[in-house]
Amino acid sequence: MTSRAEYCVLACADAWRDNGEVLASPMGTVPAIGARLAKRTFSPDLLLTDGEALLVGLDGRAEGWLPYRQHLAMVTGGRRHVMMGASQLDRFGNQNISCIGDWERPVRQLLGVRGAPVNTLNNPTSYWVPKHSRRVFVEKVDMVCGVGYDSAAAAGPSATRYHRIPRVVSDLGVFDFATPDHTMRLASLHPGVTAEEVQDATGFPLARADEVPYTREPTAEEVRLIREVIDPRGLRDREVPA
Repeated sequence: MTSRAEYCVLACADAWRDNGEVLASPMGTVPAIGARLAKRTFSPDLLLTDGEALLVGLDGRAEGWLPYRQHLAMVTGGRRHVMMGASQLDRFGNQNISCIGDWERPVRQLLGVRGAPVNTLNNPTSYWVPKHSRRVFVEKVDMVCGVGYDSAAAAGPSATRYHRIPRVVSDLGVFDFATPDHTMRLASLHPGVTAEEVQDATGFPLARADEVPYTREPTAEEVRLIREVIDPRGLRDREVPA
């Protein structure tokens, strides 16, 4: 039986489908397993790193050096697809990882803006949310770190040229922005989840079809790779409990 964590891995892997030779930058356990699954199956040209300074092969052995200057060149050239986390996300895909509350006196200080603006304006950026709730999916983020579709449009052509948010994956489903006004759409439900449950856990109205499909089932080979090769210790279940 496929676990909820494994559906999340599949959904993350599919974010890199047909990306070609780009640097996959997954942030989080489930996205990292997904990126490695994608490379072993339908996206063999993906480049993986050790998270610091080396390009690595499927067995984790170093294949090349990735100095910071080269990393930046890949970012600005669009040769990278990031899957970031989010403390807050709104309907247009604006992301916040900096602070909760007013900037001048925040209730919570978080990671800081970091590379989120550059990521979102220069290469495709998807998001992973391991616990879907109204605290994360909010009407309006307290601070824009990752740039959403409305913010990019307001900034003009220099911001929209390479801006793209392919998908958002949570423990409840998969979301995209394939709507006329680029607002978030419920693209698929993980089996066992209803559209009503997702909407109740979201702080803004989600666009959705009358019949929302389920996240695809894994192939037998994908199940084997996840359970026996990529994540035999079951780390995925710590991030998304059964």
